[in-house]
Amino acid sequence: MNLWGLIDPRLLLDVLLASGLGILLFSRVNEPRTLWLLRGYLFLVSLAWFVQRFNKLPLTSKLVDALVLACSLSLAILWQGELRRLMELLGTGRLAVLLGNPQKEFRASASTVAQLTEAAGRLSQSRRGALIVVDMGSDLRPEDFLYPGIPIDAQLSSELLLNLFAADTPLHDGAVLVKGSRIISAGVILPLSRQGISRYGTRHLAALGITERFDRCICVVVSEETGTLSLANQGRLERPITSSRLLDLLKDLLGSSIGSSSVKPVAISSKASQKSLEDQSLPSGVSVGSSFLPNKETTK
Repeated sequence: MNLWGLIDPRLLLDVLLASGLGILLFSRVNEPRTLWLLRGYLFLVSLAWFVQRFNKLPLTSKLVDALVLACSLSLAILWQGELRRLMELLGTGRLAVLLGNPQKEFRASASTVAQLTEAAGRLSQSRRGALIVVDMGSDLRPEDFLYPGIPIDAQLSSELLLNLFAADTPLHDGAVLVKGSRIISAGVILPLSRQGISRYGTRHLAALGITERFDRCICVVVSEETGTLSLANQGRLERPITSSRLLDLLKDLLGSSIGSSSVKPVAISSKASQKSLEDQSLPSGVSVGSSFLPNKETTK
């Protein structure tokens, strides 16, 4: 008996494509609650497909179809940011970013981490607002920003970052894009996030907005009003943090190859900077030091 003759090729192709799409979706979801919602939705879709195979159940089929449609609309509202990012990546043809398979693995040198930490600490002490975007492999392009800024293409240094965020310069209001050990552009205008509009300023909303769309991207934020240091990653914001805490986070996020002894502690957390972190009053609802690195202890 020919076994292949009993198998419908179209049904086999349908099952393989659906399974591949399901595996791709599950591999891209990290949060448990989102994973539960996705499992429930896929269960309803599978149930609807199974019921439609039987023509003798018209009422059940219509009820299940209506339930799937209602859930689809609800998920479209809940995941509007993720769906927008999906359409943008498909439109620009960046399948490597979509599949979570960047072209090359990002590793930052100890000098890069030290320069970023030193610049952020000195900007925090002088209460000069700053927003530094670090591309860790998301392949950020000009079309990903509201305004791509002015090309710089210079070697990263704390002195250059301080000059770019000086109050009397035309580029200090935008963000600085950093890739590897180079500053790519300055004066970049980022898309804003819709979460926490009443709690955060424009810089923090911009940091949340770009990290919501791209997983392999982080933002260092310095508040102009209080000098508070913050770090945004995957649409979550940790604030306030000290310079030493920022150094630990950058070492963990920018590359595990950087050892604890290879980066010298940057002595920029003065008593005045520590006092400003302790004395400032945060708005209600803002979590203090909500870490997105579970193995590290948050500095309060």
